[in-house]
Amino acid sequence: MAKVPLDSVAGLHVLVTGAAQGMGFLFARQACLEGAARVILWDIDEPKLEKALAELRLLEAKVEAQVVDLADPAQIQRYAQSAVDSGGVDVLVNNAGVITGTSFDRHQASQITATMHINALAPMYLTHALLPQLRRSGHGRVLTMASAAALVSNPNMSVYAASKAAALSWSDSLRLELEADDSIAVSTICPTYISTGMFAGARSMLFTPIMEPQRVVDRAWRAMLAGQPLVLMPWTSKLGQFLRGVLPRPAWDFVADKVIGVYHSMDDFIGRENGEEPSGEVGLKVH
Repeated sequence: MAKVPLDSVAGLHVLVTGAAQGMGFLFARQACLEGAARVILWDIDEPKLEKALAELRLLEAKVEAQVVDLADPAQIQRYAQSAVDSGGVDVLVNNAGVITGTSFDRHQASQITATMHINALAPMYLTHALLPQLRRSGHGRVLTMASAAALVSNPNMSVYAASKAAALSWSDSLRLELEADDSIAVSTICPTYISTGMFAGARSMLFTPIMEPQRVVDRAWRAMLAGQPLVLMPWTSKLGQFLRGVLPRPAWDFVADKVIGVYHSMDDFIGRENGEEPSGEVGLKVH
């Protein structure tokens, strides 16, 4: 069933996770520019969160910020209930994410746990906590940033790819469950590498340059307003899905490795924070 599109988020309450920097900040800024009634910023990095809050308030918008550890389900539940009690949430942007770009045997157990908690479980916990409110709003929106990594296997991204595959499968399955509900729409976005710093060192691939954050945010935002189910970015992701589906596995591996360059795209990855990898205690690295 086609959802009734929104012209903007004017007058609505918007919650963005991982909002202190990168794409999360851009999502929050867009909500402020469109005249949202309230924009709630969640992040674990308090200094950057305070800086983002101050900058967004210059837009004369009502903005609130909470330091939330998305690896902690109890915190998610507590702050989600607070958001509902203090005015509700109409639009949820599940943006926060972490990545450890290294071979699986070099992962620490804490890194595996943190990646799965923040990338896969946190969107589920948070959406579950807010779902009754989102339905009551009459024009609820859930936007989840997954990844093209959810669709294509890639060396040195095994845990990240698994977490984003879980996010994609959950989000699109939720969309189907809510298909007959006109009061809420679910959108999932799967971009390739974005130049936010999170993927510093990642290589571009054939016809697939590193994308600019604002371009991805603009496309994701339009999809959310329209209630569009799924967006793959850029167009080469769709081509890759087609080739992966029709080619025998050895042929696809050759194309992905030697032609497109997927299998070597993380060879020089360093990531944010001078290449430091996230643990259960490290702040969110956002898209």
